[in-house]
Amino acid sequence: MKHYRSFFRHAFVTLVSVIAALVTIGIIRVSGSALVQDILIDGNAGYWPFTVQNIMWIAFYIALGELFLRWSAATEEENQLKRGYLPTDGVLLTARMIDKIRDGILNRRFGKEAFLPRMILRTIDQYSMSKKEDQAISVLNSSLELYMHEIDLRYAPMRYLIWLIPSLGFIGTVMGIMLALQYAGVPANAQADDFLYQVTNRLGVAFTTTLLALLMSAVIVLIQSLVQAKEERALNEAGQYCLDNLILRLGHDESTAQA
Repeated sequence: MKHYRSFFRHAFVTLVSVIAALVTIGIIRVSGSALVQDILIDGNAGYWPFTVQNIMWIAFYIALGELFLRWSAATEEENQLKRGYLPTDGVLLTARMIDKIRDGILNRRFGKEAFLPRMILRTIDQYSMSKKEDQAISVLNSSLELYMHEIDLRYAPMRYLIWLIPSLGFIGTVMGIMLALQYAGVPANAQADDFLYQVTNRLGVAFTTTLLALLMSAVIVLIQSLVQAKEERALNEAGQYCLDNLILRLGHDESTAQA
C-alpha cells in the first residue's frame, strides 16, 4: 500500500508539473515579445512546438515537482518530532513503558514509514532482545547511516534532471550551429542581402539555449540544496531525539522497574 501511494503521488505531481510547463509555454507564446519567444521557447523555429527549449521547460517543472515531494517529506519528518513518541520527563524507561511506546507506534495507521518511528522500533527491538544499551546504540547509529543513504537515493531522479537540463541546452546549441552552417552552405543563401543576419540570428538562438539551461540548472541546484539540507536536518534531529529520550534513559534499576 505504501508503494502504491508513493507511485500515485509521484504520478500526480509529474502530471501537474507537465501541465504547468505547458501553461508556461503557452503564456510565453501568447504574451511574449518576439525576442522573449526566441530566447525562452524558440518561437520562430519551423518545427515549433517541438523545440529544445520547450523540452527544457518540461524537465524544469518536473524537477520542481520532485523537489516539492521531497520538501513535503522533509516537513513530515520534522512534524514527527511533535508526535510525542517518547516521554521527555527525564525518568528511566521501564520495560512496561518501552512496551507501551512500541505498541503506540505499531497501532498508528499512518506515518509508521517515517524515519523517527522506524528508528525507535529498531532500537527498542534490539534492546528488548539483548538488554544491552551498547547494542541499542549500535542499532541507532546503523539506522542513521542507512536512512542517510536512503535520503541520498531519493535524489537520484533529481541528479538526472540536473544533468539533463544543461545537456539539452548544449544539444540545442549544437543544433543551432548545425542549422546555421547548413544555411550558410547553400550558395543561393550566400547571395542574399540578409545572409549575415540570418546566420547570426540562428547562432544567437543557438547560444540562448545554453544560457537558459544554465539558469534553470542554477535555480534547481539552489532549491535542491535547501530541500536536501532540510531533510537531512530532520533526520539528525530525529537521531538526537532518540538519543536524548530513549538511549540515555534505558536502565534496569530494580526499584524503578518495580515502581
